[in-house]
Amino acid sequence: MLEVGNEAPKFSALDQDGNTLSLADFSGSWVLFWWYTKASTPG
Repeated sequence: MLEVGNEAPKFSALDQDGNTLSLADFSGSWVLFWWYTKASTPG
């Protein structure tokens, strides 16, 4: 579990166009990451 002030773990994710992005791609920049927990799920 992350705690306030912890460094984000290294990860990769797909963007809206299917391209793989990793946190390292944004080294030295501020990054805002959010997701919708019910996106792409039934109901």
